[in-house]
Parts: sequence; structure tokens; C-alpha cells
Amino acid sequence: MTNSVRKVAAAAATAVLGAALAGCGGAAGAPDAGREARMGTPAASASAAAPGAPAASGAPAASPRAGAPAKPPTMAPGPNGLTPVFERAKQRTDKTVALTFDADMTSDQGPRAADGEHFDNPALISALRTLKVPSTIFMTGRWAEEYPDQAKSIGTDPNFEIANHSYSHHAFKSPCYGLPALDAAAGRADVDRAFAAFRQAGAVNTVPYFRFPGGCYDDQALRALSTAKVTAVQWDVVSGDAFAKDPAAVAEQVLAGVKPGSVVVMHCTRSAAPVTEEAVQRIVPELRKRGYRFVKVSELIGT
Repeated sequence: MTNSVRKVAAAAATAVLGAALAGCGGAAGAPDAGREARMGTPAASASAAAPGAPAASGAPAASPRAGAPAKPPTMAPGPNGLTPVFERAKQRTDKTVALTFDADMTSDQGPRAADGEHFDNPALISALRTLKVPSTIFMTGRWAEEYPDQAKSIGTDPNFEIANHSYSHHAFKSPCYGLPALDAAAGRADVDRAFAAFRQAGAVNTVPYFRFPGGCYDDQALRALSTAKVTAVQWDVVSGDAFAKDPAAVAEQVLAGVKPGSVVVMHCTRSAAPVTEEAVQRIVPELRKRGYRFVKVSELIGT
């Protein structure tokens, strides 16, 4: 993509940022005072315990499964016990990359789904399986409730791991692109409720990772989640797939940003990200041609 085209694309992305982020992942927050927030997406078991985290945390107890460690790795707590934040692997020479997909659905979007709006994207999941791309799906609990069969299918497939994107897709820090905000206690409960929704759907390949709705967080949010024993996962590559209409432009943006150890943020929501599957069909072969290997977030954190 030429510099002029990139500048036009960036300007267009900025124009729709506020509206888009109300429904999709957004800006990466700043865990330390004085650190500037970075922009995110440019468009807006049967077991009672949880895989990878203590049962008391609400996160899913470890169970062996193909293609993933028996106990998904987490990062050590940050200063003063704050929830740790992962953005990119420290090992920057191994050409690995994690494609992550936010399965967004807010707690109040049931009527829109009933009217025919599609918050799922079966074609994307099918493409990832066909292309044999291990992936991490950051799912909201509300999405799992709306599409329990798909949540179970994804969450029992060793190709995937399901991470927590909250139950309600409400903000853990305010302001956050117009999202309703939760206080600390409500935010902590929201995380537990999402893990419970995954268990109810029958998803077992769940990991103790959490992505903040809108990507917005601060020290207060990290402190609120400290007892959940999760690692917060952000990203270093923005796909620009939210509300995009040109899959080639999305692919170019990803290809231009990926580095060894990168985490790419994309979406698994047809209504909000209709060209993601087409973009992935372009991204995957090109990155493989460049020598990249696709991994789940758990593998990046474990390196």
C-alpha cells in the first residue's frame, strides 16, 4: 500500500472511530501513570472450575487438550499486585504471530439479534479451520449465550482457545468510546459471569486471559481484576477490520504491521466486521510466505 493510500485509510478510520469502538475493541489502555493510551481498532465443561485458573476466580481449571499446554501460562502480577498486561511476545526473533478475534456482543443487543442481525461469523471460523490457523477468540459471555452451539464448537476444537472479553462488553474505565461503564465490583463480577457462560455452553478450551472492552483500562481496572488471576491481553497490530468494506485494505494494514511475536486484533462479528474472513484469506498465505508461523496467545505468553 502506498503512503498516500495509507494516509487516506488512516483518516477514514479516525472519522469512524468513536461510533465503531462502542461495539468493538478499541484503544489499548495505559497500565502505568503517564503512559499514553494507544489506539486499538480504528473502527470502533462440565467442570465447575475453570482451565488455567483457580475455581474461585471464575476463570476456567486446567484440562489437557491437543495443541495447548495443560495449564495455559499467565504472567506474574505487575507492581502492587496489578493484573499483568501482555501486548507482544518478548521473543522478537522467532517469526510467530497470533491472530486474535473479538466475538463482541453487548448485554442489550438481544433484540437486534432477534431481528436478524448477525453477531457471529461462521465463515470466518470455517476459514481458520481450513487454513489450519491456531487462533484465540476473545468472546463475550453474551455472545456465548446467543450462540451456544458455536461457542461449544469453537471451545472444543483444539485449533482454538477461548479467552474472556467480559460478559456485557461494558467499559472498565470511563470514558471509553460511549460504552456504559462498570464500577470495580461490577467489572470483576462481569468477568466471572462470562467464564460461567462459556462453561454453560460446553466450551472447555478456555484460557485465563482477558481483553478489556474498547481496549480501555487504567490502574483501577487492573486492580479490580487482580483476584481473577487472569492476564490482560491487548495487541500491537490493529487490523482495521471493524466496519471496513475493503478486505484488501485490511490485509495490507495487518501485513504492514506484523513483527515477530505480534498480537493482531480482529473481529468475529459479521455485522460489525463483514470483510474479516476475506482479509484472513489474504493475510494467512502471505505471512506464511514470509516465514511466519501462527500460534495462539497461550504460546506467545509461554515463550
